[in-house]
Amino acid sequence: MTTNAKPEIELRANCACGEVTLSVAGRIRSMFMCSCEDCQRATGTGHSTVALARPADVTVTGPTASFARPAHSGATLTRWFCPACGTPLYAQSSRAPDLLMLPVGLFGCSADWFAPNQLIFARSHHEWDALPDGLPQHDTYRDPETPR
Repeated sequence: MTTNAKPEIELRANCACGEVTLSVAGRIRSMFMCSCEDCQRATGTGHSTVALARPADVTVTGPTASFARPAHSGATLTRWFCPACGTPLYAQSSRAPDLLMLPVGLFGCSADWFAPNQLIFARSHHEWDALPDGLPQHDTYRDPETPR
């Protein structure tokens, strides 16, 4: 099932050890899946599930660590995680500094609002990684004409 809806959410999630809390209160800007090799390494599976939110709508309490690396686009991708348990918390691209990438799995059973509208970096998608039927796919980033 795909949709272009942008839900308004108010949720809290904790890392696995409970040292870090991430709270979101605001409108989700986009929801998608990504099969780039970096997301595969970060999640340990075939894709990441991502919700984009404005930094002003996200509050993180507790210690965090980060790792920055150049992405294939030439942008710098920085991922934040709990330094104690390693739980991924959020990421940010220098290509879109006004958005945070939230890993939807962090919200557990409270993520029933998530409805991806596309798969990006389908060029590195694995056939064994099942996707929703009819999900639009893009070899790299989405086409500029495609709605978020």
